[in-house]
Amino acid sequence: MAGGGNFIHRVISYVANELIVNGLSNSASFQRFAVRTSKRMEDLSKMAQQKRQEIADQVKDVSKNFEEVASSGDGASNNR
Repeated sequence: MAGGGNFIHRVISYVANELIVNGLSNSASFQRFAVRTSKRMEDLSKMAQQKRQEIADQVKDVSKNFEEVASSGDGASNNR
């Protein structure tokens, strides 16, 4: 009995899924939404990549400055 209910549930789920997918794929509004969303995701990805590079460059600069300060400060700390 439980197996039959599971089968019917799967059939209903499949039919509903097919109707929804076909309905959305044939909808001009949904296609515009999908294209806009895809474009925004690409733009966000590019912005994130640029920010990641900017932060990496800043960390590199800070690290370089820290090394310069640390190496120039070694002599001063020995005089105390």
